[in-house]
Amino acid sequence: MTLAKTFKIAFFSLLGFGAIHNPAAAQDAPLLAKVPPGTVLTIGDPVTQKALEVSGLDKELTFEVKWANISGGPQTSEAFRAHALDVGSVAEIPSIFANWNNLPVRNIAYRERRDPIANPIYRFGIAPGAGVKTLADFRGKRIAFSPGQAQGTLVLRALHAADLKSSDVTLVELPSTGDVYPKALASKQVDIAPLGTVYIRRYITQYGPDGATLIEHGLRDDPGHLYAPQWVLDDPAKAAALAEYVGLWARATEWVNRNPDLWIKEYYVGQQGLSREDGEYLVKMTGEQIVPADWSDVKKRHQETINLLADELGNKPFDVEQIFDNRFEKLGAAALAKGL
Repeated sequence: MTLAKTFKIAFFSLLGFGAIHNPAAAQDAPLLAKVPPGTVLTIGDPVTQKALEVSGLDKELTFEVKWANISGGPQTSEAFRAHALDVGSVAEIPSIFANWNNLPVRNIAYRERRDPIANPIYRFGIAPGAGVKTLADFRGKRIAFSPGQAQGTLVLRALHAADLKSSDVTLVELPSTGDVYPKALASKQVDIAPLGTVYIRRYITQYGPDGATLIEHGLRDDPGHLYAPQWVLDDPAKAAALAEYVGLWARATEWVNRNPDLWIKEYYVGQQGLSREDGEYLVKMTGEQIVPADWSDVKKRHQETINLLADELGNKPFDVEQIFDNRFEKLGAAALAKGL
């Protein structure tokens, strides 16, 4: 099966058939200064939900929120299609594929890690005995691959950085959920897999004695976005509520930066059920998250991602401006400038 077909099967099942969708240009109409009474947003952003609750920032919401326990691109896009969600929190990939598959969405907020190379989200796990020490060693190896998700795109970027093509390796399609990748590595079903969160630490703790290793990829993998469907952004009341939420989302991000011990206790241990040690590891791995006031660099990187994925898929590249609503660009940083 070709790489293009792998991507298409994975996404068409969730997003429907269709060619590239060209959403309307970003609205020129200014955002309302206040959220109209009676406005309701359904939000899929569980991490920010907890941060707002623990920090008390949720008390500043002037509209009704219906929280949805939804995260990740495929689940969020599916909820958008069902008109069951107004905004979600994802990495950079979902907005690209949504627009390729007739789901017009736009990014309305962006954050990154201050030192993305020192604090990557993912590291490549190497199976015992695989003999992989650098990205160049990926040639001829079996690599766990999740089409259309951040992990899958990181694999493609790593191959590109090593001057390799997808045809130089064997991409093994596996869902990047739970401990699927660590188990696939330990059982030598694959030689290489991108690992994230506590699974990085646990993989080495559990399988390091058997020869399991990790390597750094040296690439940016840190973009984080809020994105919303065009029809939500076309609603003046909901757009105003989204603007307010972007400001609180940015302030919640900064609150987490400043309160690591409480965040570990309330979120990682209290809500996620992780150990204190796991929570400390994740806080250290994340480092400081920042909310830039200028999207120029992120759009440039986003365009490069669009072009890379379009080349791999055989689809037509599109202008990155299709998937950013510039009315929201400075709102997060402006909210931070006013302080917590």
